[in-house]
Amino acid sequence: MIIYENTKGGFVNDIRHGNIAAKVQAAFEKRNIFHHNESEYKSWGNSLMYMRNVLDDEDIADDVQLAVEYQIPLTSKRVDFLIAGEDGFGSSNVVVVELKQWEDSGITSRADVVTAFTGGATRTVCHPCYQAYSYAKIIENFNETVRELDIHLKPCAFLHNYREVNREHIDNPLYKDAITSAPLFLAEDVDKLRTFIKSFVKKKDGLDLLMKIEQGKLKPAKALQDTLTSMIKGNHEFYLIDEQKVAYETVKKLVERAVRDANNPTKGEDKYVVIVSGGPGTGKSVVAIQLLCDLINKGFSANYVTKNAAPRNVYFEKLKQEKYKQSYIKSLFKASDFFWDKPKNLLDCVIVDEAHRLKKKSQIFHGENQVKELINAARVSVFFIDEDQQITTKDIGTKDEIRKWAKFHNAAVLEGKDLDLVSQFRCNGSDGYLNFLNNLLGIGENANTEFDYDYEIRLFNSPSKMREDLREKNKINNKARMIAGYCYEWESEKNPYGFVSDINLEDDFRAKWNFENTLFAIDPDSFDQVGCIHTTQGLEFDYCGIIIGKDLRFENGKVITDQTQEAKSDKTSGIRACKNKALADKLIRNTYKTLLSRGQKGCYIYCEDKPLLEHMSKMLKIEIEK
Repeated sequence: MIIYENTKGGFVNDIRHGNIAAKVQAAFEKRNIFHHNESEYKSWGNSLMYMRNVLDDEDIADDVQLAVEYQIPLTSKRVDFLIAGEDGFGSSNVVVVELKQWEDSGITSRADVVTAFTGGATRTVCHPCYQAYSYAKIIENFNETVRELDIHLKPCAFLHNYREVNREHIDNPLYKDAITSAPLFLAEDVDKLRTFIKSFVKKKDGLDLLMKIEQGKLKPAKALQDTLTSMIKGNHEFYLIDEQKVAYETVKKLVERAVRDANNPTKGEDKYVVIVSGGPGTGKSVVAIQLLCDLINKGFSANYVTKNAAPRNVYFEKLKQEKYKQSYIKSLFKASDFFWDKPKNLLDCVIVDEAHRLKKKSQIFHGENQVKELINAARVSVFFIDEDQQITTKDIGTKDEIRKWAKFHNAAVLEGKDLDLVSQFRCNGSDGYLNFLNNLLGIGENANTEFDYDYEIRLFNSPSKMREDLREKNKINNKARMIAGYCYEWESEKNPYGFVSDINLEDDFRAKWNFENTLFAIDPDSFDQVGCIHTTQGLEFDYCGIIIGKDLRFENGKVITDQTQEAKSDKTSGIRACKNKALADKLIRNTYKTLLSRGQKGCYIYCEDKPLLEHMSKMLKIEIEK
C-alpha cells in the first residue's frame, strides 16, 4: 500500500510550498490510518526536503514516479521512499531509500547491528543498509509482479544529518556486507546519492511501475512448517527484519561468546538468559527456528523446546517426509519436560518457544520448575514469550519467573525494547486487526483499529455456512481449519470412530474434536474436525474459522466471560474450576485472542451469543452473513 504518490515535479512543488508533511498525513487519514505520531510528522518535513535536494537534477525527468511510505505487502513495515523509472538502457528500476535523521551511531560486535538514538532513547537497531536491503528482498519475495516484469529493486540508505566526523561508526568494515548490498550515503554524499539514483532512474518508465507494484499479484506468505526442511539444510527462507534481526544476532553472538569462554581456562562458565517478547504473528517461531538451524549448522549444540506437542509433531512429520532419521529429529526438538534431570550446561543453547506455556512440574514425581531446569541445561537460554497467550491455570511462564530463576543460576539477563518483536507478519500484516482484537477482548486499548481489508474477516450467523465457505479455501492448499474454545464436551473420546459428535450447533452443524489426530494442522482428512488451542497454538494457517462459545458474551454493553460454560471434560485448562475469577477471565480472553490470530489471510467467525456477533459487526462495520 502506497501512502503518498506523485511525480518528481509534483513532489518538488509540495516541498516548495511547505505542505509535504501535511499531504502525507492526509494520505494516511484517507486510508483510515490515524497514528498521530508527531516525531514521524516532523521527519517527513525534514527528510523529504533533503530528498528533494538530491533529486534536483535535470537528468532525472520531472515525470518519474516516486512514493513516500510504502507498506510492504503482508507485513506492517513501511519503506520510507521509492523512486521508479528507466535507466539509459531500458531497464525498469525502483530505488528503495531508507531515510534516517541520525547524527551519530555506535558500533556493536553483532553483524548488521548498531546503536543509535531513536524513539527518544539510545537503542540497538539494524544497520540502515541491512534494513533497506531486507525490505527490498521481502518485496521481491512477496510480490510476484516484481519478478514477472523483471523490475529491479535497488536499495540504499541516506543518513542526511550524519556528521562526517562520525563516518567510521557507521561506514565501518564490520558492516561491509550490509553496505555492499545497499550503499550508504551520509550528509556529505548528496552528489554520490544523486549519481546512484541517476544510474537507475532517468526517465519515466512505460509500465507505470509503482502502480504495478501497488496492485501486484502477491505470493502467499510462507508457513514456517512448510520451510523447515529447507532451513535445516542451511537455507534462509525468511529475511529477518528490524528487531527480529537484532534478537537473532544477539543470541548468536552470546552463544559464540559463552562457548569460547567455556573453553578458556582463565574464564568462567558464564550463563546468559535472553527474553524475547512478541505478540501473535511477530515472528517469534521464525526467529527461534532460524536460530536452531544456524547454530547446529555452525557446530553448536542446540535444542528447540516447546511445551506444545502440536508444532513438534508437525515438524517431526515434515522432516520424516524428507528422510531425516527419527533419532536426529528427536535430538533437535524437545518437550519442555525433558530437562528435569539433565546436567548443567548440557547444551550451548536452549531455544524455548511459547515460553508462556511452561509449567511448574515436569513429571508427576520429578522436577521442580521447568524454567529453572531449562536455564540450568544450557549456557544460553532464550525464552520467546507473550504473556497474553497464557491459556491454562498451570501456565507459569512469565518474565518475572524467568528473571527469578536466572538470578538463582547467576545468569545475566538480556531483555528490553530492543528485543521486543513488533513487526506484524500474520493477519496480512495488519496491526489494526490485532488492535481490534485487543479492544474487543479488553486486552489493552488501541486507537488504530482500522485495517487493510485485504485481510478477509467474515462474520457468520450459520456455523454450517462458515464451514462450507472455509472448505472452499481449504481446497486450495489444505491450509484452512476450524477451531473452537473450551466450551464443548468431549463425548467422542471413548468412541472416536462412532457417529457421536462433540460440537452440536444451530443449522444442523455437527463436528468432532480432533484430539486423536496430532497432525491436525497438516492432515488433509482433518478438515471436518474442530481444533482446539492445544493443536493450533504455535502454528498458523491461511484461513481459520473460529467458533466462539457461550464463555464469551456481550451483555450490558460489555464483553464478558463465563467460566461456568467451560466443558466439564476439559482437564487441561483448569478454567472451570479456577477459584481466582480474575485469572479465569484472563485465560478465556487470552484463548480467544490466540485463536482469532491464527490466520495469515483471513478469519471467519461464528458466535453462539448473537449480541456478541452484532457487537463485532458494529466494531468492524461489516455485515453478518446469514
